[in-house]
Amino acid sequence: MQCSSLSSIQKILQAMTKVVIILALIALPFLTQGQGLFETSNETTDSPLSETKLLHGYFKGQTWLRNSENYICNAFGEASLQLGINKNLVVAKSDIRFRKGYFFNTETSLIEIKEAWAGIRTPHFNISLGEQIINWGRTDGFNPTNNITPTDYFFLSPTPDDQKISNFLLKSRIRLASSIDVEIIAIPIFRPSVYRYELFEMGDNITFNQAVSPNKKLTNSSLATKLNFEYPGIGFSISWFSGFDPFYGFDLQKVDFSKGTPEIVYIPAYYKKNTLGTDFAIPIGNVIIRSEAALNLCNNETQEMYIPKNNMNYVAAIEFNVSEVTAILQYIGNYTLNFQSLEIPELTNPLDPLAQIDYIQKTIRYESELMNRKIFHQQESTNNGLSLTLSGNFAYETLNAEISCFYDFTSEEMLIKPQASYKLSDALSITAGYHFMKGKEKSLFGYAAPIMNGGYIELKVNY
Repeated sequence: MQCSSLSSIQKILQAMTKVVIILALIALPFLTQGQGLFETSNETTDSPLSETKLLHGYFKGQTWLRNSENYICNAFGEASLQLGINKNLVVAKSDIRFRKGYFFNTETSLIEIKEAWAGIRTPHFNISLGEQIINWGRTDGFNPTNNITPTDYFFLSPTPDDQKISNFLLKSRIRLASSIDVEIIAIPIFRPSVYRYELFEMGDNITFNQAVSPNKKLTNSSLATKLNFEYPGIGFSISWFSGFDPFYGFDLQKVDFSKGTPEIVYIPAYYKKNTLGTDFAIPIGNVIIRSEAALNLCNNETQEMYIPKNNMNYVAAIEFNVSEVTAILQYIGNYTLNFQSLEIPELTNPLDPLAQIDYIQKTIRYESELMNRKIFHQQESTNNGLSLTLSGNFAYETLNAEISCFYDFTSEEMLIKPQASYKLSDALSITAGYHFMKGKEKSLFGYAAPIMNGGYIELKVNY
């Protein structure tokens, strides 16, 4: 696909989105006709709250012990205070976390505002503003269309949702019909995921500087919209995203030869993209078939090593029950458009000092670009993987046991995570598990395994 044609596709997608937004805004007065914007309704469409006012949360203690050298990844205590309001037209939610402990050899004491937002909700129109966590996609864990919510991949927790990071955003949802709605999201300030490359043991001569965030101006904001259909026999959606991807690679900032051995300095770097996505879920008896796909068109894809090539990312899943066990089997794939292999540098004249320096510089560049391709699953034209999750409740639902497995056939990386949780009472539970990753030398899992492999235990009280 040529650059000109990709640019045309991006312009078409942007035009289509603007049309959807305009039509939705035009339709709003007609959709709300018959009930004023400030009238009371008993319907709580898309409400996260089951009561008018709801106060709850938890207290927990957790430790994660790494395999190598009995290193403690984290050991901390945390309290969560969650408050929700859903009364008449008013809807609001807050989730404040108080945390103190050790994280990768650093003592930390902080207050994290997980979510804090306020909004207006009617049967036909919802709007909310503030720190929010948005989940897009119908597949489990692997969501190509979810470019909105950042993730802290190095906040180790038995609960995957703990890794999600909120965005300050404006969200609106307009119900076009009983089974059709359009969602529009504006993110004025970019917030990236947390992926701590500096923890990787990549060599004593390699360091990572702190990333430079994009300027906080409207031209760097992100916009997303989704047209969603929910019918008894199928649910599906079409979505579009334009802005900075919360996931990112790194750039080669500097190579210093002043000490003889080259000192390499990297810096995390961000990029913009447009994503056209779709997903669907079809229940067939006790089986649910799901799929999700996204076409990612990245700005300046051929100019910088930290920008992935244009690609298609897709997931196909089947969920079914076997006795007391629920199984979710997923195929995860990535196809890189116009894939070109990296050229391996060659030392043409070993006796020439200038040729040696040129060879070293090209090799550093090659290894850096190759690592970015591994991050984006673009080391080959296609990337293929499988995941399987088995979970079930036993002993009168006091015991929950699950195991998640993932294998990447392209990079030959694997992940196995068994976990069990037992309810000692209605409020008190204990969770224990083990996290095991394995990958080849210089692979992502190869770097991450020494940091993240190990066992963990959590004691939690809900209120």
